Amino acid sequence: MFDVFRDLDFRPVDLVDIGLVAFFIYWILHLIRGTRAVYMLVGLVVAVSMYWLSSFGELYTVNWILSNFFGSLFLVIVVIFQDDLRRMLTRIGHTQWIYSLGPSQENQVIEELVKTSVSLANKKIGALIVLERDANVTEYVDVGITLDAVVSKELITSIFLPTSPLHDGAIVLQKGRLTAAGCFLPLTMNPSVGVEVGTRHRAAIGLTEETDSVAIVVSEEKGWISLVVDGRITKGLDGAALRKMLIKYVQPQVTPLRRLWAQWTRPKPEQT
Repeated sequence: MFDVFRDLDFRPVDLVDIGLVAFFIYWILHLIRGTRAVYMLVGLVVAVSMYWLSSFGELYTVNWILSNFFGSLFLVIVVIFQDDLRRMLTRIGHTQWIYSLGPSQENQVIEELVKTSVSLANKKIGALIVLERDANVTEYVDVGITLDAVVSKELITSIFLPTSPLHDGAIVLQKGRLTAAGCFLPLTMNPSVGVEVGTRHRAAIGLTEETDSVAIVVSEEKGWISLVVDGRITKGLDGAALRKMLIKYVQPQVTPLRRLWAQWTRPKPEQT
């Protein structure tokens, strides 16, 4: 079997080397998935492509500019991805690679959020609820009050009551649990957002511009329910519309890896 590797001057240990590099690249892509770093990475790939095309096309000026740019590539990467690198280093050893909520648990969380949002909207109590997807939002959780509780209408309502000391901040849901409350989110800097948009909506837009999270906003002035995804707001939702959008954006897709994990962790039926 290993005669082929000897003929090709290829050692079995090289497979380990290649596998580790591939795993590292996958891990980096997994960490930046759903964040703005993805678009920055695409821009770097385009710049590299232009560099090689300018070399073959004899575009000397373009090639000279790009060659000087790539001469400081390491510094450029550190500057561009400084926030992502900081988050990555703080999350080493804490990443869960395979995780999936069961369909019943996922549906239960969505139903609790729908009932809570409708109830708060009817009472005109403002709320901001963040649901983490692929991009990690732990940096915003760290500045809030840690809870790690089951998602329930009663708990969320008590947090956003005007008399609660945490009602001005956002609550964050991670992996189907309410992990923190009183969290402060980055406000959007988008000039196209009108002045009539309140602070909660601006915070929801700002976070969903930076990550792929989903945010539910309940307006205390108009009693509207809004859903914010990718910096875009859908206003005036009722319970049915909110449920439909949450199922679309929050429920995980059944990938082969998730399906395999579900098969491994499925309890075996008792034999009689």
